[in-house]
Amino acid sequence: MITMGKDIQASLNRFVSLEGGILLVDKAADWTSFDVVKKVRNLFGLRKVGHAGTLDPSATGLLILCSNRHTSKVHEYQELPKEYIGTMKFGWVTDSLDAETEEKDPRPTDHITEAILREAALRFVGEIEQIPPMYSALKKNGKRLYTLARKGETVEREPRRVQVYNFTINDVRLPLVDFTVTCSKGTYVRSLVHDLGQALGTGAYVCALRRTAIGDYRVEDAWTIDRLLQSQATDAQV
Repeated sequence: MITMGKDIQASLNRFVSLEGGILLVDKAADWTSFDVVKKVRNLFGLRKVGHAGTLDPSATGLLILCSNRHTSKVHEYQELPKEYIGTMKFGWVTDSLDAETEEKDPRPTDHITEAILREAALRFVGEIEQIPPMYSALKKNGKRLYTLARKGETVEREPRRVQVYNFTINDVRLPLVDFTVTCSKGTYVRSLVHDLGQALGTGAYVCALRRTAIGDYRVEDAWTIDRLLQSQATDAQV
């Protein structure tokens, strides 16, 4: 049986009300952000549910969902800074910039030290320019880029200016390196890691990624889908 504090239960009650509210969800790997939205909408029989910032299917962590009338506030949550923890692998690249596609173009990493990594990561802190990855949900002529990418097509993408507030190297055990990033809306962590790998002449891709915070909202306070299902099952038995 799931036991919940009054604040958590009150927040869930607001979320399912006509006025609506927010629900923090800890997304599991291999779920799309829309999968979570659809599951929650059907679970509670809600008319409108939206999310405040897409997570890649392979990534885990915090999604903020807004319901009913509160969906008008989605843009406010989207503007908040995001925090991620992850692991990057040096010496290889992939087309998707993560582990979704095969490794290729192996290069030596013998010259990399922890000091070199930390210094290089600092170069990407501040306002930087990124080219969005082909494997992304952005649209070109009405088609998602990842749809084109999976057909082997590549199209020109306009660079974007984003803000990286923090890019910290946490643990180095080459070829794997653990990191933390805090960044603005619209930042692709996969592109950040790819660009770092190119700067060091080795290549790199994200092999694990988890969003831990959006503004002051933390993943530790989020529901998993399993907990939500158990909560509903418990309510139905009362």
